[in-house]
Amino acid sequence: MVVPKRDGASESRTIKASEFKATCLRLMDEVAESGEEIVITKNGRPTARLLPYRKRFGDWFGADRDRIEIIGDIISPIDLEWEAEVNPDRVANP
Repeated sequence: MVVPKRDGASESRTIKASEFKATCLRLMDEVAESGEEIVITKNGRPTARLLPYRKRFGDWFGADRDRIEIIGDIISPIDLEWEAEVNPDRVANP
């Protein structure tokens, strides 16, 4: 028997290990479709979780390539003089 977990914080379902063993392929399809996790118990104690597979993002380099648009020239220097270039002996916070 699959029973919704009623702890308030989580919406995961709880199922006994014996029932999971009998219906695991169907439950795997359900989890993949719904995205909801299932907690598997043995002797009334949680022992495992069945979660939907989510591909991990492996490399941060180029992660925003489809979200950021560069407008204009970002290579050429700008016509602005930095305060550090004007007075290199100045102390930031004396």
